[in-house]
Amino acid sequence: MTAPAPVLLITGAGRGIGAATARLAAARGWDVVVNYARDAAAAEGVAADVRRAGRRAIAVAADVADEPAVLAMFARIDAEVGPLSGLVNNAGIVAMKARLEEMSVERWQRMWAVNIGGSLLCAREAVRRMSTRHGGGGGAIVNLSSVAARLGAPGMYVDYAASKGAIDTFTQGLAQEVAAEGIRVNAVRPGIIDTDIHAASGDRQRPQAAAATIPMQRPGTADEIAAAIVWLLSAEASYTTGAILDVGGGR
Repeated sequence: MTAPAPVLLITGAGRGIGAATARLAAARGWDVVVNYARDAAAAEGVAADVRRAGRRAIAVAADVADEPAVLAMFARIDAEVGPLSGLVNNAGIVAMKARLEEMSVERWQRMWAVNIGGSLLCAREAVRRMSTRHGGGGGAIVNLSSVAARLGAPGMYVDYAASKGAIDTFTQGLAQEVAAEGIRVNAVRPGIIDTDIHAASGDRQRPQAAAATIPMQRPGTADEIAAAIVWLLSAEASYTTGAILDVGGGR
């Protein structure tokens, strides 16, 4: 009898890096839960792509900063697709370019809630299911950080950079906490990637405009980040935990 495919939850998977990761993970044998916050049509389109690859998929709405919504999402995963083996904490937000003195507390609170709180909340629920300490079969978590965590994003969004710095610390701490419980925890730090997230900062053309500042002289693609994520999820990375992998063209 063929063993069931491993189940992967990707937050914010309706577009960009999350969508690319869902498609590649399906091609590598994962069943995929496509989480989204607002755009149901886009998420259902990604789920349809997963099914066309021969894998199971469901699209589930949940704001990762909303604990009841996240708990309901994990309950649906338990009921409909089976034991979770992987989590990609991809959901994240950025805000309009600004200096620190121009930013509001409300902006910071929302960014911390999604970028930090959402990642911790989803990881908590994944650990409760995957850890051998709780009767699980192990698994892998990949957090999405950013090269901004190293560079600070001055004059643009130091708050976003700070939130991603927190993800780096969280990745390393959780990796050590659950290493003996069958769970690996790693992070990918993308550089400037050509996705729609730049529109949210008011600078849709930033990837192309910044090409000259990147040693490889071009922005990256969502598919290139997805390849790193899916490798970290795979058995090929079986001795890798607590790693933070820069995929930034040399930045």
